[in-house]
Amino acid sequence: MTAAHEVEDLERQRFGAQVRKEYDVLDQLFADDLIYTHSNGQQDSKSTYLQSIRDGASRYDDIEVEALHVRIYAGAQTAVVNGTITISVFHEDGMPPTITRLKYVTVQVKNAGGWQVVLWQSQKQLAV
Repeated sequence: MTAAHEVEDLERQRFGAQVRKEYDVLDQLFADDLIYTHSNGQQDSKSTYLQSIRDGASRYDDIEVEALHVRIYAGAQTAVVNGTITISVFHEDGMPPTITRLKYVTVQVKNAGGWQVVLWQSQKQLAV
């Protein structure tokens, strides 16, 4: 498997782990020095982001990958990923789901433990 395919698979695993709240998987996929800049400008570290999922502040009921592009650099040790995703949050009160469409970029670095996300930034897009 090429480095680009490996990173693409890991990105899809990451989104699935966010929906399923698989903290052990997210802990492996996010580097300890992760910086995540949300679409509203708020920044999180790895620990504060994982805590926000636990607390329900960051909630994902479904993440649909619309586009995902991987570029490999630095002797297959660095990957830049950009894509488009749609996040759905369903409401128990019968209200329509909240749908958020994002363009995002991540930087992943390959270390002894494998590929990890070190930087993640997203930007809201207009509804389609």
